[in-house]
Amino acid sequence: MSSDKKHRLEGDADAVQKVKKVKTDVSTAVEDAPVKDKKEKKEKKEKKEKKDKKEKKDKSEKKKEKKDKKDKKDKKEKKDKKNKDKEQSEEQNGDDTATADAMDVDVQADAPAPVDDQPPPKKEKKDKKDKKDKKSKDKKEKKADRKSDGEVVAEAPATTPANSGESSKYQQTAALSAVPESEVKTFLEENYITIHDQTNPSTTLCPILKFTHLPASRLLSKNPFGTFTTPTPIQAASWPFSLSGRDVVGIAETGSGKTYAFSLPCVEALLSLPKPTNSKIAPTRAVIVSPTRELAMQTHESTSTLASLVGLKAVCIYGGASKDEQRNLLRKGADIIVATPGRLKDFLSEGSISLSEAAFVVLDEADRMLDKGFEEDIKLIIGSCQAKEKRQTLMFTATWPSEVRGLAETFMVDPVKVIINKNKPGGETGDGNGNGTIELQANSRIEQTVEVVDPRGKERRLLEILKDAQKGKARNDRVLVFCLYKKETTRVEQFLTSRGLSVCAIHGDLKQEQRTKSLEAFKAGTTSIMLATDVAARGLDIPEVKLVVNLTFPLTIEDYVHRIGRTGRAGKEGKAITLFTEHDKSHSGSLINVLKAAGQPVPEELLKFGTTVKKKQHDAYGAFFKNVDMSKKATKITFD
Repeated sequence: MSSDKKHRLEGDADAVQKVKKVKTDVSTAVEDAPVKDKKEKKEKKEKKEKKDKKEKKDKSEKKKEKKDKKDKKDKKEKKDKKNKDKEQSEEQNGDDTATADAMDVDVQADAPAPVDDQPPPKKEKKDKKDKKDKKSKDKKEKKADRKSDGEVVAEAPATTPANSGESSKYQQTAALSAVPESEVKTFLEENYITIHDQTNPSTTLCPILKFTHLPASRLLSKNPFGTFTTPTPIQAASWPFSLSGRDVVGIAETGSGKTYAFSLPCVEALLSLPKPTNSKIAPTRAVIVSPTRELAMQTHESTSTLASLVGLKAVCIYGGASKDEQRNLLRKGADIIVATPGRLKDFLSEGSISLSEAAFVVLDEADRMLDKGFEEDIKLIIGSCQAKEKRQTLMFTATWPSEVRGLAETFMVDPVKVIINKNKPGGETGDGNGNGTIELQANSRIEQTVEVVDPRGKERRLLEILKDAQKGKARNDRVLVFCLYKKETTRVEQFLTSRGLSVCAIHGDLKQEQRTKSLEAFKAGTTSIMLATDVAARGLDIPEVKLVVNLTFPLTIEDYVHRIGRTGRAGKEGKAITLFTEHDKSHSGSLINVLKAAGQPVPEELLKFGTTVKKKQHDAYGAFFKNVDMSKKATKITFD
């Protein structure tokens, strides 16, 4: 074999060997790949688990550290508060302690020294008893001195723990107690006032007949009543109880001064509470809730005037206005919040308001506040305040249907009911405890006229009424026209404007700015005719409204009473004309009852529709239901 051939064969053999080696390496790599991947995955998993454990441990340590800091802070705050309360208590009882200490020294000086190795004599109990008797004696002597000086002669009944401040210590002045019983009785009878107090049936609190009969206070020293000379009947009868810290339900006709009946006790109650020390911004401690924006603004105006006299701040919040502006006002602090339910609920939900310190709650137009439209909102609002045992709750209204009384009782503690009902002396029928049927009453100073007309001729008749009402000297007299629907209000506004009359309107479809502008123009007299839906039916105090026209009858008889109540306010007389059609015949019976009770004429055409009062329907059960007053105790039945 030649050398070239030999070298070629050796080269081929080497090549074969190299190929085999490469194949073997590839095969080994392929076999080792899954093992390597598994190993890497395992390492990654272990690293991740270690990392998670470390993070969890760090998180737990941070949480524990945070909790420890919070506990230390809470303990420190509690300790500081305890020391502060102790200091205040020591300052308050300084004189009594000094007297007790002096007496203790005398007793110890007279006592024989104890013998060694014997238990001490039972003297500590005696000393404590002597101190207690001494303090009690001193208090009685001071009280007797005040009575002899003629400062105070009668005390208010015991109140709930809610209001243990100055307001709950209301006491009749000597001037009020000097009023003969016969004069007080005459006042109650002449104004048809009945007072139901189940807690203290034989209460001796007299109605406050004059402003000078009110106990002296920081607020009263500022002369808050202005040109008013005497309290109205609802103010006179309710103030003794509301100033005593009691829960009160006040029921009186429209235009009777209910706003002052609750705003004065509200300010006095806040003045009696200790000033907050933990916060620079004053917490909200009183809430007044009104059903409409315009009424909320009006109530705020009256309440703010009183509050500002003694350095308190009232803020009004309502829908249709800028939330940011109202939020900024709240951030600066508000002792009293006057609000509509919807906007107040919004601020509570977002945390812009806290009512946890609110110890004084007022529901204005309480029957509307407690009906189905607002019921859930009111439950949320009142539930955000202090518990009913720790707060004072007042409710005022002109109408008090039985449907809302049971719910009202759940928000109050043994309320005093002050009822002024000129239609039925004694105020109500029933058990005599304020649980009977309170007859619906219209303002007795309003002349009511009902005209039965064809539905198609209502607008033409309205034009005639307006032209007749604004003749000659009366051409600028204010006339308020009520419609039932927003679209109806807009249509009638266009109709009257096309006939050359200057009118303004207020209803729910208008922006708040437009509503306020219309109301201000009507109040100022620049526009003498205003069209409105029932947003203007409740509480609004518009001066000198000479005539109210019901173009369309409202959905309830209670709303009718509130509508016509926009005239004849503050002791003045007024007039109301209602256009009644066949579409309103379901309300004929209740309307006839209201007219008769107020001594107003009932037209024959109205009587033809019938005198039956239609029973109110239940949403779920229709006519097959019965209203039960849950505040009344059920009759106990026993079987032998």
